[in-house]
Amino acid sequence: MLLTVFIDERQIAVDTPPGMMVEAEEFFAKMDADMDQGWQMGRQWIESPNPRQRCQIAADKLMSAEEAGNQTMMQLMAAYILSRMPGVAGVNINTGGEMEETEFAMHPVGGSL
Repeated sequence: MLLTVFIDERQIAVDTPPGMMVEAEEFFAKMDADMDQGWQMGRQWIESPNPRQRCQIAADKLMSAEEAGNQTMMQLMAAYILSRMPGVAGVNINTGGEMEETEFAMHPVGGSL
């Protein structure tokens, strides 16, 4: 599956290998368990991140992986977002340190972008 990622002026197509969402579910469950403990999102501490906030956290990790050139982690974070937010087509990652301003684009109902 494909997730289009926007980081500043760059557009990156992150293609997750077939089956990655299923194969990485144990890893995703660990991420969710970590986030269940609360998470620092920008200047705010979020006691219990909701599903959208969890995907914003994953998007921030995806951006860090891209900066480090870690393709595998980019694919894992894209797969997490795709698995937790059905119908997502893309993510516009806030680079100013405000994770909660990261936005998601959804596929149109009954179609694709």
